[in-house]
Amino acid sequence: MPGYVTPKLEARLLALLDEATWLDDLKRRVQHYGYRYDYKSRRIDHSMYLGPLPQWCEYYAQQFAAEGIFSSPPDQVIINEYLPGQGIAPHIDCTPCFEDTIVSLSIGSACVMNFTQLADPTQHYNQLLERGSAVVLQHAARFEWQHGIKPLKSDTINGQRLLRQRRVSLTFRKVKL
Repeated sequence: MPGYVTPKLEARLLALLDEATWLDDLKRRVQHYGYRYDYKSRRIDHSMYLGPLPQWCEYYAQQFAAEGIFSSPPDQVIINEYLPGQGIAPHIDCTPCFEDTIVSLSIGSACVMNFTQLADPTQHYNQLLERGSAVVLQHAARFEWQHGIKPLKSDTINGQRLLRQRRVSLTFRKVKL
């Protein structure tokens, strides 16, 4: 969904995020809200509750529920910062941990997300995540396709080279407890 985050709101979100504490748990910087996800054990539980979502997260959580994207507002948000040359390995978000829908907002820069079908890895496609866009993973896209971002400094879209800049993703999920 292109244009989901306006440039004005994008600037405000980036400023809020940069005022918060970043964790260096991974090869990229992250922030957790609602619940902390344990990347090593690939789990989440009651003991990982960090408190209610901040107001700016809650705004989107309520909006996603009002639009029918989530059946109830998401309660967990992971913020990932990707600098040029950084990516994330192909994966499916933890199915025992999170419910059926995942929404990720892209701010700061565009990039290409790669999708590969689990049952037939020859089936794959690339999707441009535009700056300010939202991507919704539900149904087959959530459970039958891996998604990832190659660690590149640029992407090629329709024959044109697109240099990556700092990109921040805000990924909203509903925890299964």
